Amino acid sequence: METTLSFLLRSLAICFVISHPIIKALSHPEFPCKPPDHNTYAFCNTSLSIQTRALSLISLLTLDEKLQQLSNNVTGVQRLGIPPYEWWSESLHGIAGNGPGVSFSGSVVAATSFPQVLLTAAAFNRSLWYEVAAAIGVEARAMYNVGQAGLTFWAPNINVFRDPRWGRGQETPGEDPMVCSAYAVEFVKAFQGQKGKSEGGLVGKRVLREDSEDGLMLSACCKHFTAYDLENWGNFSRYSFNAVVTEQDMEDTYQPPFRTCIEQGKASCLMCSYNQVNGVPACARKDLLQKARKEWGFNGYITSDCDAVATIYEYQNYTKTPEDAVAAVLKAGVDINCGTYLLRNTKSAINQGKVEEEDVDRALLNLFTVQLRLGLFDGNPIEGQFGKLGPHDVCTSEHKGLALEAAKQGIVLLKNRIKLLPLKKAGVSSLAIIGPSANNITKLGGGYSGVPCSPVSYFEGLNTYVKKSYYASGCTDIPCNSDFGFKEAIHVAKKADYVIVVAGLDLSQETEDLDRVSLLLPGKQMSLVSSIASASKKPIIVVLTGGGPLDVSFAEADPQIASILWVGYPGEAGGKALAQIIFGDYNPSGRLPMTWYPEAFTKIPMNDMNMRADPSRGYPGRTYRFYIGNQVYGFGHGLSYTNFSYKLLSAPKQLSLSRSINTRPIQNILNQRGNKVDFVPLSQVASCDSLKFDVQISVMNEGEMDGSNVVMLFSRLPKIFQGVTEKQLIGFSRVATTSFNFTDTSIVVDPCNHLSIASERGERVLPLGNHVLVLGDLEHIVSIEI
Repeated sequence: METTLSFLLRSLAICFVISHPIIKALSHPEFPCKPPDHNTYAFCNTSLSIQTRALSLISLLTLDEKLQQLSNNVTGVQRLGIPPYEWWSESLHGIAGNGPGVSFSGSVVAATSFPQVLLTAAAFNRSLWYEVAAAIGVEARAMYNVGQAGLTFWAPNINVFRDPRWGRGQETPGEDPMVCSAYAVEFVKAFQGQKGKSEGGLVGKRVLREDSEDGLMLSACCKHFTAYDLENWGNFSRYSFNAVVTEQDMEDTYQPPFRTCIEQGKASCLMCSYNQVNGVPACARKDLLQKARKEWGFNGYITSDCDAVATIYEYQNYTKTPEDAVAAVLKAGVDINCGTYLLRNTKSAINQGKVEEEDVDRALLNLFTVQLRLGLFDGNPIEGQFGKLGPHDVCTSEHKGLALEAAKQGIVLLKNRIKLLPLKKAGVSSLAIIGPSANNITKLGGGYSGVPCSPVSYFEGLNTYVKKSYYASGCTDIPCNSDFGFKEAIHVAKKADYVIVVAGLDLSQETEDLDRVSLLLPGKQMSLVSSIASASKKPIIVVLTGGGPLDVSFAEADPQIASILWVGYPGEAGGKALAQIIFGDYNPSGRLPMTWYPEAFTKIPMNDMNMRADPSRGYPGRTYRFYIGNQVYGFGHGLSYTNFSYKLLSAPKQLSLSRSINTRPIQNILNQRGNKVDFVPLSQVASCDSLKFDVQISVMNEGEMDGSNVVMLFSRLPKIFQGVTEKQLIGFSRVATTSFNFTDTSIVVDPCNHLSIASERGERVLPLGNHVLVLGDLEHIVSIEI
């Protein structure tokens, strides 16, 4: 958790670094197994198995030395030549200063600031996701090599963006569990040094050798496990909130990103969350934590969120004593505590017989195994595989170019009446750029940002296209509690040829420990936008910042507001990206990764975790998969400067399960209602791979401008029981097209994964009958039969 003071200090640091580029002398990380005195231990012997080395190290430690390992800030074991280690570093969308493991005081004074995750997700581009994470990984390892970062980072955040008011929704890949899962896989593989979607480019610099299958370049951590998506709303706080979740919602909404992150991404860390899940603290849910290890094959360490062990006793009153809280998490499978609670209370718990030393040894085995996989006990890291990475690999032109590309691909064009955009540079004599964040580089990054390399504000980016540009803040800040600056802003708008108003959110409205209470623009921002639109001689352009959805129905309906763009938190290249899109040097292609709800949605209690709609109690459901109410903009909405059409080239009309289900009598393996067979439990499908099929699609660019199109394939399932999704995304592909040309692509459909649904008991089932594939305006029926 970042305090207001630390945020202000970090903002000052950004400004200082930009105006005072400091280069300090190189330093190197401390490391164990140094010759000649400490390299003869068995745990230093790289010819032994990792498990053997880890067990050897544990056997050499005293109980007190073992207990010192249970905090994120680990005290060294001097007699064995093991230096201190800090487990907590952050890398959500670039190396961030939130965790104590990262420092920008040294030879590296800044790191590439990529767009906040939600905007990067809006690109719907797996290769881009991989490349961004790979670049962050290169910079992380480079900073480790000069003693300015650790090797274990607590990202990505893959919680589903369930409620539009959530202050940390900006950190996530959005509201769809399939998209969150796909993002998790690409981020984790790239960051940890595994092969993924992208080949060549950055990848060649940091992929592990083929003979290092178990090795790690860095450790990524999937968080926050599980059903965590409330900070501080009403009388509910994340530290004590009990998330009441049905088995159905748990199976097909809350858990899939974590399962995929582990099974396919091979994440080496899992972070359990503050909240309770159905009355039991998440970090004490042995059933869930052990399911990750035993069923999903998790091979890594489990950390609590910061002070999440303390909250079990101190906030939730779940246990009677601190020792009981310690016992609950260690017995459940937690290995390390971000904080000092285990450090301070585990010995007492052992003395009281509530914890055994074997419980600590189990935790240490997981911790040391990850450190050994990272090569931490292999000697001098500068002489190792990644030893050549250093300051010259941070803030490179390639990385800054990638940050720009990510921002451009993610920015979403929401409205473009009269085709106002793109502006023609030669036809614009002057610009007015208005808004409290329009010329403020500290507003570009969003939560968990570091010190950016070369940030460019929106005003600066636009000013490179039109030298005669005027700026007015309109509001003194994002809360906009006064109209004091309106007069100046209106004056500037009246004298300009074209007007761009930058409105929306910043971290004063949405962040860790802070949820929103309204979906409207903060304070008097709506009045500012409308006043400028009325005063301008031409229709205006509105640029919306922030992560959370906004009810801008007024702007959508106002003909004087011709164009609306959502830029999220676009990172250090945000100003350049926005300018290139507005002036047509880049054709926008981003799609919203979340539903934008009307203000009326705020009447729905944020603490209601149910995904499914329940009309009987006036509950409209959540996310596009279940929501049945009105919306401002839908999931997947996004316009282009050109027009696209689709042609379905091939897809099966029928799918038979007769050869894919187990051979036992059908009556024993099918669920029936009367004489009607509705579905097949996935547990009874013997071969899911044999059911996969390709959907071949042709994308036609019908306009005069080249551009990319995000092909989104949805399915509507048979309504076999209560709670079936309205529709669900089953595949996406970002396709580059040229003017007046076709481009073909294909999407692989895995019926077991994409066409299944959770029953009310939380069992995955494959519905029989007509599944409707939806591609834009096209529909195609695939009938699944026995």
